[in-house]
Amino acid sequence: MPITEAQLLRILPNARPVAGVFVPALNKAMARFRIDSPVRAAAFIAQVGHESGHLRRLVENLNYSAPGLAVTWPSRYRGANGKPNALALRLSRKPEAIANNAYADRNGNGPEHTGDGWRYRGRSLIQITGRANYRAAGAGLGLPLEQQPELLEQPEHAAMAAAWWWAEHGLNELADAGRFEQITRRINGGLNGQPDRLELWATATEVLA
Repeated sequence: MPITEAQLLRILPNARPVAGVFVPALNKAMARFRIDSPVRAAAFIAQVGHESGHLRRLVENLNYSAPGLAVTWPSRYRGANGKPNALALRLSRKPEAIANNAYADRNGNGPEHTGDGWRYRGRSLIQITGRANYRAAGAGLGLPLEQQPELLEQPEHAAMAAAWWWAEHGLNELADAGRFEQITRRINGGLNGQPDRLELWATATEVLA
C-alpha cells in the first residue's frame, strides 16, 4: 500500500522539506520488504519518523557534552561519584573521538585507532551501526556499504536499509500483532522516546486506516 505525500506530512509534519524525496524512497522500500498493510506501515512510519527526527536526520549525532556521555554510557563515562569521569571530560564535544572510543571493538569494529567507530557510526532511518551491521545490510541489499558507508546518507538507501532491518528483525510480525512496545525495544534496546513514538503511531494508524 503506497503512501502519499499528503499522508506522510499528516503523520510527520516536520518532514516537509524532504517529503517529496522520501515518499518514493519509502514506498519502494516498504514494497520490497512487505511493509504492505496499514498496520505495518503505521508502525514503520512512526518508528522511523521518531528515529530520524521526521526523516531529517540520517547520521547519528555524537556531539555529546561530558554530562551527556555520562548519562548515555554510564558504565564507560560516569565516575563512582555519579559525575562525568576523566575520559568523558577529555572527549566532550568531539564527535569523531567519541565515536571511535564508544564503538571500539564492538559490532565488528576494530580498536579505537582504526577509526571504525566514526566510519561506521549510525546511519539510515533506523541507525545501522558498526562494521558487521554495515556488512550484513550491504549483503542484504546488494550494496557495498562496508566500503562506502556514506551510501546510507542517501534517502533511497536510508529507507531501504531501514526496511531491510525491520524485516530482518521480525517487526512486520510484531506490527501485525500490535506489539508496538516490543518493536521499540528491538529498535532502541529500551523505551527511549516512547511517548513520541506512541503519538506518531496513533496518528499514522488514523491516517492510513
